Amino acid sequence: MASAAPNNGLPMLYNTLEPVSTQQHGTLKVRGIETLPALATTHAIPLTVDEFALAQRHFPIIFSSGDEPVPLALMGLNEGVNTFVDAEGKPLEGDVYMPAYLRRYPFLLARLTEGSDELSLCVDPSAGAIGDFEDGQPLFTDGQPSEATTAILQFCEQFEEAGQRTALFMAELKKADLLMDGEVAIQPEGAQQPFVYRGFQMVDEEKLRELRGDELRKMNQNGLLPLIYAHLFSLAQARDIFARQVRQGKGPVPQVGGAAPQPVEA
Repeated sequence: MASAAPNNGLPMLYNTLEPVSTQQHGTLKVRGIETLPALATTHAIPLTVDEFALAQRHFPIIFSSGDEPVPLALMGLNEGVNTFVDAEGKPLEGDVYMPAYLRRYPFLLARLTEGSDELSLCVDPSAGAIGDFEDGQPLFTDGQPSEATTAILQFCEQFEEAGQRTALFMAELKKADLLMDGEVAIQPEGAQQPFVYRGFQMVDEEKLRELRGDELRKMNQNGLLPLIYAHLFSLAQARDIFARQVRQGKGPVPQVGGAAPQPVEA
């Protein structure tokens, strides 16, 4: 698969990367990781458009700020807060959708040579998913990728393909000038002022309504409209995330009859 690993510009949650190879991993096994402490302090996880329909039931789907926005699933409204996992990064509930970005970890496809189009399967060895274990599944069988490794590779390939579709979706949003600076205001019962969350982008519903009929038809035919509405509908989940933070003691506590809470930016 390759002999050298990329070592900078690593994606979120990845500490280091090394290519999966028979030379280095030929006798090792892979098993699921049970804890991911870094996730406990990660409030926003990258999301692909393939996941919008499922993710919008659980998380607000927003777009990052800046010139190259990406979709994000908010697992907490404040930086450093994740309301869906415990301090060790274990999911608190079994029926909550986990983004593919998390299910792919600690593997990914990476270019080992700058400018090359070839992608190689790499792993973050610090995750503890591969090693000389008694349990687990072998990475290689008779010098060839095992069924487990092949399945991992296929999942990573599917993730990359979904990432390309996501990039096209974002390009269309920018082309149509549909993104605006986002703001979510949540006013708990008894609070004199709302808590305000900013620092992200969202679709401008007014501009969406003003699009010409031919533009809307094209978006509908290309599958963009359902994705846009999944994003807009998902924003209602922000109130639920806020309530989860309060219940878990991770968020601002509304003050009743006292000083008004200060707006919070995310």
